[in-house]
Amino acid sequence: MGKCDGRCTLLVICSLQLVAALQRQVFDFLGYQWAPILANFLHIMAVILGMFGTVQFRFRYLIFYAVWLVLWVGWNSFIICFYLEVGNLSQDGDVLMTFNTSLHRSWWMEHGPGCLVTPVLDSHMAPDDHHVITVSGCLLDYQYIEVLSSAIQVLLALFGFVYACYVSKVFQDDEDSFDFIGGFDSYGYQPPQKSSHLQLQPLYT
Repeated sequence: MGKCDGRCTLLVICSLQLVAALQRQVFDFLGYQWAPILANFLHIMAVILGMFGTVQFRFRYLIFYAVWLVLWVGWNSFIICFYLEVGNLSQDGDVLMTFNTSLHRSWWMEHGPGCLVTPVLDSHMAPDDHHVITVSGCLLDYQYIEVLSSAIQVLLALFGFVYACYVSKVFQDDEDSFDFIGGFDSYGYQPPQKSSHLQLQPLYT
């Protein structure tokens, strides 16, 4: 019963990770955030692999999933530090998120809750095919929305890592104590003892 509980819990965590990653992928596409898009794609593949390993009792797939979650926590920690501008990190470095291919920022910058976007006309600051805007009245700034999204990813990854290690340990123990068909058990096969005395029984007709 405990094994089923662990597997079912891990599947629930993977499902939540998949939903959160797909939601994040949509908004990163809308904001042309190419580095997060690539990372989200790899994460979705790893989560699907983890779900497959959980359902099919594949120990190696769960180990790969657990290792990926460590990298995923590191990536999301970097995202949190980036949007909070910890240390020398700055949001002005477009190369970090868009590979320096566009001037777009987070989609939430213009579409956050309560945000009022006002275009600045006749501005000479904008390059061709771009326009300058001012954003005001946001109930929650976009960088905090991105930080919250990454924090949720970190929390789910930590739970997923713990349960992936637990379930993989259960799978490994099951493999070590596997009983082969034919009467073998964990204590070894005991052949029938040969009797040194032959007992004769009378035959009545």
